[in-house]
Amino acid sequence: MTDAVQSPAPAAAVRSGEWIDRLRIGAEYLVIPVFAVLVSAALFSIFLLFLGKDPLQFYSLLWRGGFGTAFSWQNTLLRSAPLILTALCVALPARAGLVIIGGEGALVLGGLAAAMVALPFGGGGPTLVVMPMMALAAAIAGAIWIGLVGVLRHSRGVNETISSLLLSYIAIALMNFMVEGPLRDPASANKPSTADIGPGAMVGKIPGMDVHWGLVWGIVLAVILYILVNRTTYGFALRVTGGNVRAARAQGLPVGWLMISCCAIAGACAGLAGYFEVAAIHGKANASLIAGYGFTGILVAFLARHNPLAVVPVAILFGGIAAAGGLIQRRMGLPDASVLLFQSLIFVVLLVSETLYGRFAIFRPRAEADRT
Repeated sequence: MTDAVQSPAPAAAVRSGEWIDRLRIGAEYLVIPVFAVLVSAALFSIFLLFLGKDPLQFYSLLWRGGFGTAFSWQNTLLRSAPLILTALCVALPARAGLVIIGGEGALVLGGLAAAMVALPFGGGGPTLVVMPMMALAAAIAGAIWIGLVGVLRHSRGVNETISSLLLSYIAIALMNFMVEGPLRDPASANKPSTADIGPGAMVGKIPGMDVHWGLVWGIVLAVILYILVNRTTYGFALRVTGGNVRAARAQGLPVGWLMISCCAIAGACAGLAGYFEVAAIHGKANASLIAGYGFTGILVAFLARHNPLAVVPVAILFGGIAAAGGLIQRRMGLPDASVLLFQSLIFVVLLVSETLYGRFAIFRPRAEADRT
């Protein structure tokens, strides 16, 4: 009887110990990226002092321009929407051990495909038909383009980082050829563009906000991909493949199909970013699609540790940094590209910080920490 009364206590202690171990392990993936950002801020402060600028003023304007007012928040969220989608283009293949950096190309082709679908309607046509067709065309274009990276990796062993980057440049060249040639609107003299897609094909804004619905779709897709990766057999097989390809093949997993399919899903996300840029921002396809969202998405994904849910707040952070660029330029006399330099510094420090994982006993399970 005594044993029966006392037995739940050890079980509860075990569960408590497991929860503490999970918390310690999870804290590492939060503390180290935050530390990397703080180190980046300190190094950039030294750079500002060398230029004779006040670092405190820079970070004050950075906060005000990105998060200080309601208008700043809306501008930040507007820039965050494509960052979420392009970061997902990096994060999902990373779970299969693939480093994809060609989201910019998928975004550009997605925007071009969306515009091409809308143009035959001449700005008319039923909205409930045109808009889904544009979104589908954009997603398919992105899926094919990044899916090709997976095909090259699986069938020919071509490095996916190099192939995705080169395909990105090809996609940009293809878009420029189309908007400067067959699809060019004669009225676009100064900036070659396609014709306007028309108000009936434009995506509306979230009620009460000056932010389009792309933000909502980005968050929804982040949640869906998190569930796909962490709560499904497909996601488990993807993570096994990313951990050890030989072991995955030994277990009979379809490694090639997993690589190609995850690249296609990732490309579809980036393609949708292009759709929203055309259908919610520009109203046409032109060189404005080449805004660097695909490359910034790489940084967002790495800082989020390729966790689809963590992508959302990190994308908002970098959307705020980008939104503050104009204010910093006006108040401090720094070029608008100074925020890009800050982002690049964060990326470099973040890559260096990868060497810190697993080095601190405080982040290890207690049993392992006690042995060391």
